[in-house]
Amino acid sequence: MPFSIVRNDIARVSADVVVNAANERLLAGGGVCGAIFAAAGHDELQAACAKVAPCRTGHAVSTPAFGLGARWIVHAVGPRWVDGKHGEKDLLACAYRSALAEAARLGARSVAVPLISAGIFGFSPATALGIACAEIHAFLDGPSGNDMQVTLVVFDRKAFALSLGEYDEVAALIDDEYVDERSIRDRAADLECSMAVFVNEAQQMTAPVMGAFDSSELADMLEHLDASFASTVLALIDARGLTDAQVYRRANLSRQLFSKLRKDNGYRPTKQTAVALAVALELSLDETEDLLERAGLAFSPSSKFDIIVTYFIEHGRYDIYELNAMLFAFDQPLLGSA
Repeated sequence: MPFSIVRNDIARVSADVVVNAANERLLAGGGVCGAIFAAAGHDELQAACAKVAPCRTGHAVSTPAFGLGARWIVHAVGPRWVDGKHGEKDLLACAYRSALAEAARLGARSVAVPLISAGIFGFSPATALGIACAEIHAFLDGPSGNDMQVTLVVFDRKAFALSLGEYDEVAALIDDEYVDERSIRDRAADLECSMAVFVNEAQQMTAPVMGAFDSSELADMLEHLDASFASTVLALIDARGLTDAQVYRRANLSRQLFSKLRKDNGYRPTKQTAVALAVALELSLDETEDLLERAGLAFSPSSKFDIIVTYFIEHGRYDIYELNAMLFAFDQPLLGSA
């Protein structure tokens, strides 16, 4: 998946590049910075940082990763929040751009980034998240990010979730509509009992004589199948005047996965991939349900994933980064390809 969100300690994440939320002197600190220094080896990393320090706010430099599960550490210096009137947001955006550009210069194929400046530097998680997603999105849409995997690493899912503007509204919607696992199990048990009764009664009945089988009718039905999932997606792309690259990037899909759809008319997607393409094509809810049906899939009121996706589609919200952030907040699978 080109962009994903995970809950983890960033010092434990395996990637070519791990981005450190650094200070200008590149000294060991607390939070993300302290965890990275401890995992990499404090003395070795501090010596390497001394050779490239200082680093101005909004910029980034790199060092070897030493004992960390990465090849390089990119040290990005984010700003401290004052009042929002001192260019803090622009400087934070610049820090992300600098970090991702440095990762590309190093030839990295995978990058793990934290929410820079969201800790002791005072940015609200919501503001930091919005800037991070915007800059990651812009980078992956550019030539340097074509084949790079960028992972946003969040340590506290609850704090992250509460930072999302519509979290409470979505949570209330899930409470109203979601059929929880317990009720599903109860319904399944009832169904199992009903089926047992049905089977028992059926066994006591004489089986009816089956009528003649009309093979020509079946052959006619098979010759007049509706358009496949793949052909429908490709037709929608053409109808909207989009390119393949625009669609698979909007859908958070890899170029390699999308090529399977282009080459195989019988391609059967996962639900996350099918929904991601519907979001990328900005389909209405009815159009999305039709597309899912062509892949043998459907929405269900017993799925938190489905309720969140339909909420965004019904409200005309087609930013897959924003949608994935909400899915992550509710511990649901993200849209796009693995």
